[in-house]
Amino acid sequence: MTVWNDEQRELRAAAERLGPALGEGHVERDAAGEFAAGAWRLLRETGLLGLPFGTEWGGLGQSLPTTMYVLEGLGNTCRDGGLSFSASTHMVSTGVPVQRFGSAELKRRFLPRVCDGSLIGAHAITEPEGGSDVMSMRTTAVRDGDEYVLNGSKAFVTNGPVADVFVVYARTGRKGSPAALTAFLVESGTPGLSVGRPISKMGLRTSPLSELFLDDCRVPAANVVGSPGAGFLILDHVMRWEILCSFVINLGEMQHRLERCVEYARTRTQFGQPIGSYQSVANKIVEMTMAVETSRKWLYDTADKLHAGENATVDIAISKLVTSESNVSTALAAVQVFGGYGYTTEYGLEKDLRNAVAGTIYSGTSEIQRQRIATMIGL
Repeated sequence: MTVWNDEQRELRAAAERLGPALGEGHVERDAAGEFAAGAWRLLRETGLLGLPFGTEWGGLGQSLPTTMYVLEGLGNTCRDGGLSFSASTHMVSTGVPVQRFGSAELKRRFLPRVCDGSLIGAHAITEPEGGSDVMSMRTTAVRDGDEYVLNGSKAFVTNGPVADVFVVYARTGRKGSPAALTAFLVESGTPGLSVGRPISKMGLRTSPLSELFLDDCRVPAANVVGSPGAGFLILDHVMRWEILCSFVINLGEMQHRLERCVEYARTRTQFGQPIGSYQSVANKIVEMTMAVETSRKWLYDTADKLHAGENATVDIAISKLVTSESNVSTALAAVQVFGGYGYTTEYGLEKDLRNAVAGTIYSGTSEIQRQRIATMIGL
């Protein structure tokens, strides 16, 4: 078990103190499908968006495990799950690949603004017909002098409607080849780039989603992240960070939900006694506790393994499966513990359930994760 030092605990406490203010009005924003621009400005002021990035770029220079520890605190106290998801997407979609693979010039141009949140980042990976099959990507990038010409479309782009820069993955080689993909930084306003209207969705409604269209979009060759053909390697690195950072926020949300249920079960009486005294209710809460602690162990053990440079491919897939499916099961259990109140929007628990369903789909569906594990164990 990791023992956190005073600096790490203070960063966590700062995130926890900020959370309630970020979540103000979350029920109304969810109903309207509205991005919390004011809360984003507040988040910028704290410097938390720079958690894993070098101090030379204005970041806080923290490790992956520490970044996760702080983000868990944010999830614990911020009730706007969409805002938290947009924040983690911003960090891992743009900052993580630029810091790890970008040229000195790309770092200079973009990392300070990623750290201070003055630009919002997004990545454009999934395509309308491709889903999780990135090797069948149809978006193409063709070299033309000092530029690449990009053509194609992307679906389900988180932060799309509010993003200032996109990391676009496109095919520059033979379809199906591991060396066929390349990552590009494409700024909003680039001729040939257009962003679709915000897409209404089941959950995470305060995290804006859209399509992206590329029509002879010319991008400087200097905007290639890493090198041509390195896109699959970059995407694999980004997805590891995405899974750990976004789902540790869910862990914080699950912990908060569990504590609400324990308190409610102690104080809500039916037939003359607290509902927690009934085995059927108590068992639900015990199962929630087990799900939270199992998710916590998988997430942090996997982060430690990744931080140590060990192979964590199977661990990442298991962490994603365990946490995403636990998030759904605990959210449903919370609605049931609260009964009729849990079903109303006022208590925010039905929103938790809608938000949780998304986690079994994004960052590689549950089915894809199971298939990945099966392959890695030799099936």
